Amino acid sequence: MSLGDEHDATTGGYGGSGQTRTRLPEPSGDPYGGAHRPGRRSSSRSLVTVVAVVVLLIAAIAFANRGTDGTPSDTTTANKPKAAATAPTGTKPVQSKTWGIPTGFAHDQQGVQSAAANFAVALVSADILMPDRRAEIVRNVFTADKQPELEAKFDQAYSKEFLSSIGLDENGNAAAGQTYVSRTVPVGTKVTNYTDAKATAEVWCTGLYGMAGEKSTNPVTSDWFTMTLQLRWAGNGWRVDSFSQKKGPAPVPGDEKASSADEMAQAVQEFGGFTYAR
Repeated sequence: MSLGDEHDATTGGYGGSGQTRTRLPEPSGDPYGGAHRPGRRSSSRSLVTVVAVVVLLIAAIAFANRGTDGTPSDTTTANKPKAAATAPTGTKPVQSKTWGIPTGFAHDQQGVQSAAANFAVALVSADILMPDRRAEIVRNVFTADKQPELEAKFDQAYSKEFLSSIGLDENGNAAAGQTYVSRTVPVGTKVTNYTDAKATAEVWCTGLYGMAGEKSTNPVTSDWFTMTLQLRWAGNGWRVDSFSQKKGPAPVPGDEKASSADEMAQAVQEFGGFTYAR
């Protein structure tokens, strides 16, 4: 669910807002169809050949790992392949969380992107619809001076009337037998402006939102949107000053068969989310 598809919390109004390798199974039975197999002497020759190849391979690896002066070659990051625009950098993600929201991102552009991705997930989640949980998200995502204003806007946006219109009670809970889904998946991030004190980051997202369950009139669907976050380094971490979002870019829809409401609800309950790190 992009915020604009439900309610624009920043304005108080409605509006729009690898490679995988597969190992094939080895064929069963005799691949030669009963052809003559080498005798013991041929097997011995094959073994000698394999041993020779292994020795040469070890020697080649040892040579490749030595510098021109006979010492091990430099293994600093300067010799490592650089990450592409949306590829992981190899830096470990943060280890700490506050109320389920990752914290402690690095004071650099990589930290900005990681923070923005995780903040986008929190801001467009089912938890944001729950008053108690929403207050925690606001306190851990936004800068201290912006928290009262944003909390008031969120409370206004996700009013009792609005929650009722999407099938939730005043506490943001779905009726028995139903599951409200709002899950965001960052596809990529970029920094458009950066200083040590402030930064602007864009997060391209896809997501799921809607009600899974019997007799739901608001079935789970997907959308694509881009969220722009203005961040500030406050104290010991990045926090959000403000944010906005717009629709897209969106790919051509696929032809997958839609799952049943029960299958969707079960998937949301069984599959947890991730900590996103650049």
